[in-house]
Amino acid sequence: MVFNTATVGSAVTPAIIQTFLTHYLNRKSRSGKPTVHISYDEGINLIRQFLVYASHHTIEDLQRFTSQWVPSPRWIRTKEVLIGEEHLNKSAEILQEQLGHRGVEKIGGKTWWQWRRPGGELKAEWIEMRTDYNERKKLGQKKAGQRVMLYVHGGAYFFGSVDEHRYQMQRHARKLKARVLAPTYRLAPQFPFPCGLQDCLAAYLFLLTVQDPATIILAGDSAGGGMVVSMLVCLRDRGLPLPAGAILISPWVDLTHSFPSVAGDNPLDYIPACGFHHRPSASWPPPNSDDMMAITESIVHDLTHKENLSPEREADAVQGFHVNRHPDAGTENDTAATGTATSDGTGPSANTVPGAGHDLSIMVDGKLIEIKDQIQMYASNQLVSHPLVSPILQPSLGGLPPLLILTGGGEMLRDEQIFLAHKAANPEKYPPGDAFLDENPHDHNRKQVGKWKPTDVQLQVWDDLCHVAPTLSFTRPAKYMYRSIAQFGAWTLARAQKTEIEIMDDDAVSIISDSESEDGTSEKKEDALAGANQERIGRIGKAGDPLPPFKNHMIRQRVDRHGFFYHLEPAHNLPACQMSSVDIGVIKEGPVRKWMQAKQKWDKKYASAKRRVQKRRAREMAEGYMTFGDGEVPPPSALAGRRRKGDQEREEKRKRSTGLSLWALWGSKHDEKTMEREAQADKNPDTTMALTAGDPEVRNPNDTGDGRNKSTSNRRRPSYSRSRSRRSTVRDEGQADSNAVIDDDAATKELSALKVSSKSHQPNDDRLAPPEVDVAGPPEASNIDTSQQRPKAGGVAFPFKLKRSGSGDSPSSSVSIATITTSTGIAPSEDVRTAGAMRSGLAGSRNGSASNSLMESRLGKERAMSPLTDGGPSNSSSGEEVIENGKTADAQRPQLDSFVTAVEDLPKAGSQIDSKGV
Repeated sequence: MVFNTATVGSAVTPAIIQTFLTHYLNRKSRSGKPTVHISYDEGINLIRQFLVYASHHTIEDLQRFTSQWVPSPRWIRTKEVLIGEEHLNKSAEILQEQLGHRGVEKIGGKTWWQWRRPGGELKAEWIEMRTDYNERKKLGQKKAGQRVMLYVHGGAYFFGSVDEHRYQMQRHARKLKARVLAPTYRLAPQFPFPCGLQDCLAAYLFLLTVQDPATIILAGDSAGGGMVVSMLVCLRDRGLPLPAGAILISPWVDLTHSFPSVAGDNPLDYIPACGFHHRPSASWPPPNSDDMMAITESIVHDLTHKENLSPEREADAVQGFHVNRHPDAGTENDTAATGTATSDGTGPSANTVPGAGHDLSIMVDGKLIEIKDQIQMYASNQLVSHPLVSPILQPSLGGLPPLLILTGGGEMLRDEQIFLAHKAANPEKYPPGDAFLDENPHDHNRKQVGKWKPTDVQLQVWDDLCHVAPTLSFTRPAKYMYRSIAQFGAWTLARAQKTEIEIMDDDAVSIISDSESEDGTSEKKEDALAGANQERIGRIGKAGDPLPPFKNHMIRQRVDRHGFFYHLEPAHNLPACQMSSVDIGVIKEGPVRKWMQAKQKWDKKYASAKRRVQKRRAREMAEGYMTFGDGEVPPPSALAGRRRKGDQEREEKRKRSTGLSLWALWGSKHDEKTMEREAQADKNPDTTMALTAGDPEVRNPNDTGDGRNKSTSNRRRPSYSRSRSRRSTVRDEGQADSNAVIDDDAATKELSALKVSSKSHQPNDDRLAPPEVDVAGPPEASNIDTSQQRPKAGGVAFPFKLKRSGSGDSPSSSVSIATITTSTGIAPSEDVRTAGAMRSGLAGSRNGSASNSLMESRLGKERAMSPLTDGGPSNSSSGEEVIENGKTADAQRPQLDSFVTAVEDLPKAGSQIDSKGV
């Protein structure tokens, strides 16, 4: 059956049309969900239908389609590099040491997985913005620069390519002003574990020859995210240099599917609930245990000729599992606490814990199901619980660089990702079960649990989003995700390099689609409900915004589709963290039942095709394959174990894909428009961005930022006549150093102490040191001129106007010197004297916490742009005189009136201020 752009287009077009019609006919069912936006609704249904169509084709067809050449945009520079044999050999040594003697035996040897097809050399692709490349070339930088992202693409370990994912990687390169290196690692099932891991480790070792590890961050999505975790563990255990940090986008870290979210209904995700099933081919499914036994017992004759087998053997050979309807009485499923025995250590048991020497089996509805066929394409059934295959079963995930874990709240893999974050931040609280700790006693797994210090983790759970939402890069939630990734990436690089990192502040030229606000009414209702149930604590930061401090080595956030974040529920309320360690890594009835139902359907439809493949494979095995020597037993799916004598199969040449090109063009549209707006802004390098009150970048003073006022769909776009500086600096402000002392309600003096300590961090390289800037100190109260509507200090105007009562020289507002000169974004710790005042210094409002966080954020930004710094408040006790606005006032402060910030008159951060206050 043909698998190309035309056939894919004909298969997905009906779904696109149906989605378009039902989207507007059934709006209520989508209210409050990401699918309320037509672009997101269309995108997720297109991917879902594509995977359904692909399942009726062979693995080879899908791999061929997704690995086709896709041209890159003109504003992107790509360069292919060859990873040398020395790096591959070194990565093989690292893996052999990490696996140990018993581990090497389990995977079938130490040679077969290093084999490559002729023409299949390991290559990687550099991806960066052409403007960044020209800038580096102009500056004469010989190295790749001070920020590099090694990105491992996803695709369930068996499909996908750098070409298919380039439109996502180029967005990361643009947002972070970095170079991205993406390896074209070998894919399963032809190259199962540990082939891909060896390739990715080799790519990192190559980077270490041209980069300092402090300039490298790792990133990966789905299977690529799981691969990154395994890479980090290998580097940690072998004592090799670790990167600055890692970004995990919906990582797949549990191939046993043991967490509850996999068994549930996940209508907001596109991953098949039943797993991946495909038309039988030479690569999939591989020979199962019965097939292999038939070969070894020399009964190939029954398979290579047309004699009929018994009905029961024929059924088992086709469906890949055996149903024992009359198991031994008292048969129970194993747990990770007992391994191969029941809870009391006696009696029959089902082998629900993957391991060598037995087939998987499980009790389902009183029947014992013996699973014959391989379930996951990346590893055999006996290896799916290996800690390098399912990193969730590592003894410890401590001792790693800072991690950002992005999870879709509607995806089926969300529980294992949430557990991964908590396990890394608190390794001793979440160890694996005894069956896994005791599997390799010589590795001292139990000692590993408490050996490593906790890893700093930022966990973001995005409401109702699908698996790897940045795939839908043209949607609003994805754009917020890219912002969050750039913010974390810049911080972790600055922290590792102990310097400031400059990134593009494209907030005004990279507009997050105002065209998608067509659901204004439902959005208001959703916001009102969210405000009533849980208070917002902030919004996804843009370039240059600092991360919040870590608490107990975690930043735990729940994020909605508008980019607002809330406190994530406590760990004891999350299903992922409620699981007992004895249940993790153990196959469950729910996922197995879904897999069996789909497999029966596929096997029935393609029974004759599967038998033909089995018979052809049996004949080939009888003729004999090329071997690697004693002790080398490649897995049944491995192409290395199916090399026929005299047959030198080479890598296929890639062709251009029209379908993937169109998809990449759609995904790159936002970047292209942003580039055009940047070019327009650069035409006026000496002007600043002038915004009016009607522009979407200027917030109404009565607007709390939660979308409750009115829709932005009719707002006029700003005229992008600004320049200078679309660049912001990011520095480490000691967020990860505050785990034990600072909480969300930290006082001013504590945060100020943290900032002072963070300034003492000096870069290792003097060339990376930030320039020193002299900033005026806080003014004395006597130097404040309040005779005008806009007060001044030493000729410098404050960035606000005071409301007047209509007569006299005294303004009606009583903004104190303490309020004006506070240098932090949080209210003074001991100077809030107004009864009922909140942390921001303003009287309580209907949604106090949300407005407090918003005011704190604004005060922090105004402090950064103001010529005033580090002026502490003057503490007063009851009955003392207080100087306010240059006059003596009573210590009891009256209620504060609102003031309007004059946005257009704000000086730029770091700019020089002359004697006239300009």
